[in-house]
Order: sequence, then C-alpha cells, then structure tokens
Amino acid sequence: MKTFLLPVLAVALSGVISLFAKSTVEHPVRLSVDVDRRVLPAGSTERAVVKIGLDCLRLPPRGARPPVNLALVIDRSGSMGGDKIAQAREAALELVRRLGPDDIISIIAYDTRVETLVPAQRVGHAYGLEAAIRSIEAEGSTALYGGVTRGAAEVRRFIEDSRYVNRVILLSDGLANVGPSSPEELGRLGHSLMKEGISVTTIGLGLGFNEDLMARLASRSDGNTYFVENSRDLPGIFNRELGDVLNVVARRVVIEIDFPAGVRPVNFVGREGAIRGQKAELTLNQLYGGQEKFALIEVEVSPEMAGTEREIARARVNYEDALTARSASVTAQRNVSFSAEARVVVASADHQVQADYAANVLAVAKDEAIALVDSGKKNEAAALLRQRSAELKEIGKVYSNTAVAATAAAAAPEAARLERDGLDNAQRKAYRADSQQVKNQQSSGSARP
Repeated sequence: MKTFLLPVLAVALSGVISLFAKSTVEHPVRLSVDVDRRVLPAGSTERAVVKIGLDCLRLPPRGARPPVNLALVIDRSGSMGGDKIAQAREAALELVRRLGPDDIISIIAYDTRVETLVPAQRVGHAYGLEAAIRSIEAEGSTALYGGVTRGAAEVRRFIEDSRYVNRVILLSDGLANVGPSSPEELGRLGHSLMKEGISVTTIGLGLGFNEDLMARLASRSDGNTYFVENSRDLPGIFNRELGDVLNVVARRVVIEIDFPAGVRPVNFVGREGAIRGQKAELTLNQLYGGQEKFALIEVEVSPEMAGTEREIARARVNYEDALTARSASVTAQRNVSFSAEARVVVASADHQVQADYAANVLAVAKDEAIALVDSGKKNEAAALLRQRSAELKEIGKVYSNTAVAATAAAAAPEAARLERDGLDNAQRKAYRADSQQVKNQQSSGSARP
C-alpha cells in the first residue's frame, strides 16, 4: 500500500458537497462522487483519493421487503461438541423464528459427510423445521466445501424467482479437512457463487477454524464475515446477520467509473476492482438499507494552472431494485479546482473521505502484517504498522482530522505488541476479521427490519 506524506501532496482531503443523484421510492440507491480534496495544488502532478459512495435508503419499518432464500449450513464435526453445538442450535432456531412464511429456508449439516436436514422450502410449509435443527449433534470431520456447495445447490432451487435475496450462512469451528480446503479453492467457489447472485456469510467460532479460508470465501462472494470466540455470542451474530439479509434494497450492483484525460486511476484501496485504462469497475452482490457502501480509488492528476476547474471522475451504478426486481441506474460526477495556496488546499479537506481512507489503509496493512508474521518477519510487520501510523498521524495533523489521528494512534501500540509478541491465534483471527469488515464496510450493528 502506497501512502503520501507531504502535507500538500498527502492523500486525504476534500470538503466536498456530495453530489447525490436524485433518489425516489423507485430509486433507493443514492450515488455520490467525492474526492479527498476539492482543491488540489496547482502546477504539479498530484495524488488524490476518489470515493464512490452508495447510500441506501432504509426499507419502511412495516413495509414490504423482498423475501429471502436462505441456506443455513452448520458444522457438526466433533469439535463442535458441548456448548458450541447447543448454542448453534439455539441461534438457528431464533433465526428461523424471525423469517416470514414466504421466505425460503434450507438446513444443511456437515461433518465427514454432508446431509440436507431440510430441503429448500417456504417457511410456512416447513413442517418439522425446529425438530430438524434440534436433532443436530456433533461428530466426525469437517467437509466444509461440501457443506457450502450443498447449501448453494438448495438456494439454486428457487434462484430463478427474481424476488428472492439469496444467501448462504456458514458456521464452522474447525479446519476444512474433507474435500477442497485451501483459501484459494474456497475463494474461487465464492467468486463463482457471486456470479449467480449468491452471497456467503461466514461465521468462525472459537480458535480452531481457518480464518484465511473463511474471509476469502466471504470476500469473494460479497458476504459478511464474523469471528466469534465465545459460543454464547452466536445468537447475537445470527440476529445481526439476518438484519442485513432482511434489509437488502438492491442486487447485482455494478459500479462503473470514468476518468477524463489527465486523471489516471492507480488502484483500489481495500476492495478488489478492475482498472482498464481510464475506466474502473467494481461489482457488489447486495446493498442493505440504512447503510453506506463505498469504493476508494487512488488517482494521479496531471498539473493544472491555479484557478482552473476540471472533472476528476464520473460514476454510474447499475443495479436491480430488490423490491420491484426492475433494473435501475444513477449517475454522479465530481469536479475539483486548483490553487497555489497551501492553506486553501488544506481548508478543502473532506474529513470523512480521509477517515475512510485511513481505516482502509490500516485494514490492508493488517492483512500484510499477517503475511509477514507468517513468514517469520514480525519485526517487518511491526515496522509496516509503524510506517502506516506515522503517515496517518501526519495526515491527521496537517488537516486537523481527529478521526484519522485516532486511527493512527491505535496503530502505534499494535506495532509495539507485534514486535514483542507476534500474533497469537486469537489475535490473528481478530486481525483478519477486522480487516475484512472494514474493507467490506460491514455494519457492526446491522439495520433491523
């Protein structure tokens, strides 16, 4: 991750009045294009950060919502014995009780083998549903890949009905040791499911699961990911996840960004997107009401004279309205101006864009730190976090941004602890989950239906 330290060149700024596309009941997604400065230094090549924001309207409190097509995939391997499987059963029961009669549910349990306890069917017709969940007992090994593919197969039984929000929720506490088991293989599975409109949310329980695998599967399918150290927290996690699933307002979301001549897109920060020449593109599976999703793109801007104004980016988002199943699109663009006065540049800082950038820079750094520690380079990992902390501290100081300063301050003691102790199992899992949740803009308290 490349960051920028010089006060005027620093990546962080904008005080832009967001240009929201007109939003009506028919258009629940508002699109904004913001930049880390609305005024750039004149006369030099500059780096800046463009933020493409998607602000989603909440569904009415008692209004209609899209029905969900949900596969619940539960690990019942031997390591899930005792309180873990008991809490998993209770969490699953609570989730099912919150579904409506027209929602689709399927229940899959897996150990060495995979078993469909409840095939995909409407909740109102699902006799014996609670009894099936209560029958889940722990035994055997962990056929995680097979469990997810079986869950996806059940979801596919109703996938042609465009009304449904399609989701697999995977709970596991162990290493995948039956069938495909690498993060790369599960990542490819997640990517293929996203193409079908199926997201996979992963819930890692305890300290025995493979967090790399779980995060990759969730990330590539545009699902959420959770790390739950104590099984007593499972009902709350299931409740939070269902809050998202029941508040989907848009699906099959494609963000297209065009950059004019003189503005070169360099890279996405935190998200995986494609850059081809002067165009950038990002695909998301689902958007949730009451939440913001965004993409950050670093760009290089060619020199301009003081007093000049120019367009820096133009965006279009195409999506399917989850309530009406109709295709829709909105557009927005952003201009910047140029000044030879540093104080004018500094005064134009958009503190929210800066804060979002800082959080994602640190999230990426945590992923890089994990890789360094895994290679026996904990000192290099600590040095990386210190470097990011120093860079963010400078940004916070120059632009009087308390949120960025706080992010920088939090990274410094992490670096010291890494250098001293490295990463233990729980900390590694927390790093991976925290990084994924920040990059995905995963809500810590999801919207409730």
